[in-house]
Amino acid sequence: MSLTLDFCGEQFEILDDQVFTIGREADLCLDENPFLHRLFLRFEQRQGLWWLANVGSRMSATVADSDGLVQSWLSPGAETPLIFRCTVIRFTAGQTAYEIEALLDDPMFSGLAQETAGSGQTTRGSINLTPTQKQMILALAEPILKSGKTIASIPSSADAALRLGWTLTRFNRKLDNVCERFTSQGVRGLHGSAGKLATSRRARLVEYALAMRLVKTEDLPLLDEVIPDRRTVDLDSTGGER
Repeated sequence: MSLTLDFCGEQFEILDDQVFTIGREADLCLDENPFLHRLFLRFEQRQGLWWLANVGSRMSATVADSDGLVQSWLSPGAETPLIFRCTVIRFTAGQTAYEIEALLDDPMFSGLAQETAGSGQTTRGSINLTPTQKQMILALAEPILKSGKTIASIPSSADAALRLGWTLTRFNRKLDNVCERFTSQGVRGLHGSAGKLATSRRARLVEYALAMRLVKTEDLPLLDEVIPDRRTVDLDSTGGER
């Protein structure tokens, strides 16, 4: 079973007996980003399956099928089998976002695997975004969507608010609300705390939204629409104020 990695249009074929690494000083050397681990991701074949392991100590990655129907959160020390024809791997180091595709010529599954309770996988469509919540995520994801989702910088909250013509307070309120809603649905990596800086929370939100196809390139014109808040608040799908 052959495995090929595609990064920025450059392809790397990994042999059956080969261990292949990604990082700042690895088989696939991404760039000189000081926030990126020297060795971050490792691919190897065991017992007829290709496995992806996070060998870093701080960074996590989002792993999803190419249709955006299943996604999982790969924390440091974790590993997952590659079972789809195309698996999309997204991660952020500092403010730079990366995307790599892992392509199998003979995958175990050709369609969507069933969701398993407690597996850490989430099925698309469980959360409906209001128009202004979608605008907020689009403002953060715009550089990635415009660059072809390979390498791009995630803007700061201040820059994203300026892009939308919002106050920083309004932007941060919506960011807080969306992260709270996603967290309540079981999405990991969005809960703010002393150990979770705003930069990582924005990055994780963008990774999740792209993996689940909550925002797409064709949604970008929404950024230029003026959508006023109703009584300066959004209403979520349950009628609660957001």
